[in-house]
Amino acid sequence: MKLQTIVPIEKQSKNAIDYNARVLLLGSCFSENIGTNFEYYKFNSTQNPFGILFHPKAIENLICNSLHQKKYTEKELFFKEERWHSFEVHSSLSNTNKDALLTLLNNSVLETKKQVEKASHIIITLGTAWVYKYTETNSIVANCHKVPQKEFTKQLLSVAEITESLQTILTEINNVNKNCTVVFTVSPVRHLKDGFVENTRSKAHLIAAIHQVLQNNKTMYFPSYEIMMDELRDYRFYQEDMLHPNKTAIRYIWEKFVSVFFTENCQKTMKEVALIQKGMAHKPFHLDSESHQKFLKKLDQKKEELKQKHPNLSFF
Repeated sequence: MKLQTIVPIEKQSKNAIDYNARVLLLGSCFSENIGTNFEYYKFNSTQNPFGILFHPKAIENLICNSLHQKKYTEKELFFKEERWHSFEVHSSLSNTNKDALLTLLNNSVLETKKQVEKASHIIITLGTAWVYKYTETNSIVANCHKVPQKEFTKQLLSVAEITESLQTILTEINNVNKNCTVVFTVSPVRHLKDGFVENTRSKAHLIAAIHQVLQNNKTMYFPSYEIMMDELRDYRFYQEDMLHPNKTAIRYIWEKFVSVFFTENCQKTMKEVALIQKGMAHKPFHLDSESHQKFLKKLDQKKEELKQKHPNLSFF
């Protein structure tokens, strides 16, 4: 008896991820969930240098600014509730010190440019097609920073607008890194503050646009949203807000992602890394006991053996 309808996903044998990969993750909060797993398994990965970005225009803006080495200045910042902010980045970067924020933004520009140029894989998670346009400048913002909503106009990006934005992203990446594989996915988080129908329209626009730009084996789509909506169509896979996937759901989607994009040898190494991670997290009753010291010595040996095979691995 089958109790699920499974979303069919083809195994990607070309451009697969292994421990030589350099991965850059950009986009919505779900990219952070996936990024945490990349960190746990000790991949060479970077996530959201400019913080969480929900819509394609914000991601396009960040990539273009970084690759063209934009220099952020004071005129692009504003002060609200004792902190300096930029409409182009997430509030996690906001700072009480203006110069500190400018330094952080300009360092992030340099870091993102370096990461895009060297990345073997860039994973972009799109969260919503709804955007807010700041009336004073008539420009789309990445984050409203709790500025009153009356100062913005809200609009739904069309499929054509999103397609154009995604194509710009791919062109910019290709101009500096022709060997990079770009994986698009749509966040399984439902943005019901926009409304039930509005959320569905938003996700549909994102999915339709992504499929407009899937032209070769260097650009791929992973159905995170579809897996959540179909294979995990039960509220036991959600957090208490009934909007965000819980740890079980995130783990399920991550394992699907691994099975599709990671080499078999890589998956074996991941199991070895997980054993070491569990060993490092172990809390003994007696730190100085002989048995614990033997355990630590054996753990160090495992780390060293793994590092001999994969010099890029670091457990510190």
